[in-house]
Parts: sequence; C-alpha cells; structure tokens
Amino acid sequence: MSDDTLTALLDTLRARRPGAPALIHDGRATSFAALDDLSRKVARGLAGLGVGPGDRVALWLPDVPAWLVLFFACARMGAVTVALNTRFRGAEIGDLLRRSRAKVLALAPQFNDIDFAGILDDVDDGALSALETVIVLGDNTPAQVRGRAAVSYDDLEAALPPYSDDHAAPDAGCVTFTTSGTTNKPKLVLHNQASIVRHGRDVAAAFGYDAPDSKVLHAIPFCGVFGLSQAIGALTGGAALVLMPRFDAARAAQTITSQPITHFNGSDDMIARLLDATDEERPFPTIRFAGFGSFTPALHDIAARADARGLTLVGLYGTSEIQALFAFQPPDADLATRATMGGRLLSPNARVRACDPESGALLGHGEIGELELRGPSLMAEYVDNPEATAAAFTEDGFFRTGDLGMTHAGGAFTFLSRMGDVLRLGGFLVNPQEIEDYVQGHAAVDGCQVVGADGDRGTVPVAFVIPAAGTRFSESDIAAHCRKGLAKYKVPARIVAVDAFPVTTGPNGVKIQRAKLRDRAQALLADRAAS
Repeated sequence: MSDDTLTALLDTLRARRPGAPALIHDGRATSFAALDDLSRKVARGLAGLGVGPGDRVALWLPDVPAWLVLFFACARMGAVTVALNTRFRGAEIGDLLRRSRAKVLALAPQFNDIDFAGILDDVDDGALSALETVIVLGDNTPAQVRGRAAVSYDDLEAALPPYSDDHAAPDAGCVTFTTSGTTNKPKLVLHNQASIVRHGRDVAAAFGYDAPDSKVLHAIPFCGVFGLSQAIGALTGGAALVLMPRFDAARAAQTITSQPITHFNGSDDMIARLLDATDEERPFPTIRFAGFGSFTPALHDIAARADARGLTLVGLYGTSEIQALFAFQPPDADLATRATMGGRLLSPNARVRACDPESGALLGHGEIGELELRGPSLMAEYVDNPEATAAAFTEDGFFRTGDLGMTHAGGAFTFLSRMGDVLRLGGFLVNPQEIEDYVQGHAAVDGCQVVGADGDRGTVPVAFVIPAAGTRFSESDIAAHCRKGLAKYKVPARIVAVDAFPVTTGPNGVKIQRAKLRDRAQALLADRAAS
C-alpha cells in the first residue's frame, strides 16, 4: 500500500503515537488511536447510508473533531469531502450542493445560532436532487431535514463492526474547496490524497510541528485550504491540535498560556485582536512559530506591532489550487521581509518562476511578473471544468496563479498583488500597493486601497482611504503629498474618504472587494466628467 494516502497516514500516526492527543476540543482529548478508530466506525456508518467510492459527502460544519473524523472516513472509502463554509447561505449552499452532486450533507444545528435547516429551506429543489441523507451533529435529531432522511452523527460513531476495507489511493480525489472564478460562480478545486499527504509532510517539517511538545492553536476553518493545510500538517507531525471553532481573542490568549501553545497561524485581523486581548508586555513567550495572511490594508503594520510585543510574525502564501502554507518568510529575516507574503518554498520539490503577463517570457530575479508554481501540493483539477483546468496550467506543468510577484535567488519569491489589480498607468504596469503604501505614509491616513478607473486619457488611479482617528481629512492635502513623492501618472485622480472598505469573508479570511471599489471609482469619474 502506498504511504501517500490518508489512511496510511493515520496508520503511521497510530503506530507512532497511539495515546498522544491528536485533537483537543472543549477540554477533551482525542488520541491518534481514537481518531483512527472513530474514522473506521464512521466509515461503516456512511457505508450503511449507501456511500461508496467516488461519492460526495458535504461537510457544513465548524472546526470540531467530527469534521476530521468524517474527512478521514471518506478518504478510507474513496469518497470525496466537499468543504462548505458555515458562513454560506442559501444561494451559495444550493449552488455547491448542485454542482458537487453531494449524496450526504453533515451539519451542526447548534453552532453559532445558525439556522442551517432554515437556510436549506431557501435552496431550490433542483439543487438538492442528488442529496439523500443529512447527518446532524448535536441533540434532538429530527426524522427528516428538507424531506431527506436525517441521522445522528453519534449513531455513526457507534457503528460496528468498524470499516475494514481500504479504498484509499494516492490519485483518488478526497476534498474539494471553492475558489474565485472568472464568472460569478466559484470553481471547485479538487485535491487528491497524495497532494494532501505530501503537503502535510512538508508543512510538518518546515513549521516544526514534529517537535515532541508541539501544540497548535487552530482557529481557522477546516473548510478552507488555510485551515486544512494547518490541520494535516500538525497531525502529520504528531502535534496536538487545539480546536477553537469560533475565534475569541480573549479565550485564545488564555489558551495559549494554559495549554501552552507553541504554534499559531491566522489572519492579520486575528493577530491584531489577539494582541489587543492582553495588556502584558510580552504575552506569548511559548509561541515558537506564528504565521499570518495579509487581508486588511489598515493592518499593514501588524508584523511591527507584534514584534514590539515579542511575537515574531512571518508572512505566508498559498492558494486553493496549491494549498495554503505553500511558502513562508524565514523567522530570522528582517522585519520588512517577514511582513510580506511569499518567502521560501516548503517543499524541496516545488518550483516558482515569474513570467511576463503579456508575452509569457521568463523573467529574471527581481523583475515583476505573474507567479507560476509547481509542486506536489498542486490540485488535480477544477471539477467538471476541463477548459478552466487546461487554462490554469502551462505546457510544462506550472500553475498560473494570477498573482503578481517577483522571484529571488535561492528559490524564494515575493507576492505583490492579484494580476487583476495591476494598473497600466501612463504606459507602465504599476502595482497599486506602491501607491497605497505611499498614501498611507500621510499622517491623516489609516488605510488605503487604490483601484483603476477609465478616464478620458486612459486608466487613472483612484484612492479610497480610511482617515486616521483624530485627524482632518483633506483630499487636496493628501494629493499634494502624493505629488511630492510619486510620478505624475501614479498620483490618484481622486482621493475619497470611506468609513470602511467593502469586504467579503471566506474560509481563509476577510478580503477586500476591489470590484466594488472599481465600480465606485468609475462612477466618481463619470460624475466629475458630467459636471
């Protein structure tokens, strides 16, 4: 049997650390042996529901042990887990259930006061055509949910005899994630077992999850690659995964001390709230590794703020297609480097290059272009979308990320922005972050986002800023500041104050809705032209 399957991974962990805690949730520990036992029992229960190789099981669950138990159970059966965000609502859930053709749906009605059944009631009947059974976590399982048979998750955990077959295979699909598409429908990214397992090994080794006393505070959703990559990496290394289904900064700070926690990854917003939750000068001395994803422009200084409190942060990089934690900045690098996304590749078998976005020509180190990646953590395909799959890869097997960045000697790289965010101003390609960073240097600016809008003389930059507290916003003052330090074509045509940037919350964090800013910028220019 290949060791590049999830069942082989569980077998290895059970043999190596049978009684050690794999998961800690609500003060209760689940050992590696127990995780393996539960996954076999739940696999037997799923088989009783008619689930077999190739079937899809959708998990609409928070970060509780049942998520991972079901994930490993499906892998043993050769079934595919469909990861659904608990924040998704009717239209999103319906679309994903329809396109994934999920046969079984698992949900937790008592989580976070979310009316899961009510949300399902809003889903069109046609979207549920493949759905046969709903698994319910918690008490008081109804007889039916949306006309489908409902079963208690507890009954699955009690199923006997444990599932003894093993349909796992390295190239068998095991999980799908959603990612942004070229239309309003997200693409479904399929990963096979080998990509998940191999990446888990690389993450464990690079992040130090294989140290004997490692404990990882897990507060990022399993339903996204950020969460699952961390979880599999931690388990592969034999670390204890301390689960926090709903992030609470004060409780997280307390948990880091009481456990004690050695590793923590999260969004910049999570890090900021964690630092604000305690008055101690150096509150987290047990943390040996802390990584972050940058999603909030107003928190551009989060690495410096953490440094001042004794917490060394490093920038991370990943996508749904190549998994999260694909690269990270070295913890011993200078602050400016650690504050950027990208870094060195985790896998010795991974490669990165930058190519000209128009000609496709390979660029040298330090030259800005589209990042292209290759490695063992790459996806298998976009589900039922062979055209998009083919377009995503180069002829020699590199994945076109759609991200703008540059490579460095030694196999490292820096991520700058999404390709769609790049502006052609005055005949030059300009990374909007360059303008944003300069605008944020003004004392009256707390955050800035720059987008392009089409004017009479081509594309021009428009800046949206969040004024700093206690300052007076003046568009003319900030424009004068820009004219002093930026080329004329980079100076924003308009500088507009906003209370907050429009955002969307996904499994990997909060992201700015730049499309909405572009629409508003275009309207502003149109109004000015008409006046």
